[in-house]
Amino acid sequence: MTNKLDKKLKPGPKKRHHGYAFLTSGKVPKSRKYIEKYIGSVRDNLIKDLGPTQDDLTTAQMVLIDRVIMKLGFLRLIEEYIRETGEIFKGNTGKLLPCISNDYTRFAESVRRDLSTLGINKRAEAVIDPIKYIQGDSQDDDDNK
Repeated sequence: MTNKLDKKLKPGPKKRHHGYAFLTSGKVPKSRKYIEKYIGSVRDNLIKDLGPTQDDLTTAQMVLIDRVIMKLGFLRLIEEYIRETGEIFKGNTGKLLPCISNDYTRFAESVRRDLSTLGINKRAEAVIDPIKYIQGDSQDDDDNK
């Protein structure tokens, strides 16, 4: 006679990274709401870097920023999945999980290209006040004093 406790339980639902769900819905799982705060902060700071307000940006810049945010959310969800599970390989095959081998590197490279297109790698230039420049009070003059 077998004990009821000896029965093997069916495995529970497999842990997922939810990156694809984020791409389609724009929502992160409740357990990872901190990622939503992170990407919201990144979006706000990108707008400040380029704007300083959203009204100062072109439509193309806003489209690129929104695409960066979607890709970044996808990447962060995969990173958190790896951190939580410690899994990067598919079973005992020695092959990377498809979300890493197929998508992670492409999305990371795409984010880099989008940021480069937005000009993030450039330093902000000093804004010259035309009135002060005409009056001879340019910033360069102040630096030489």
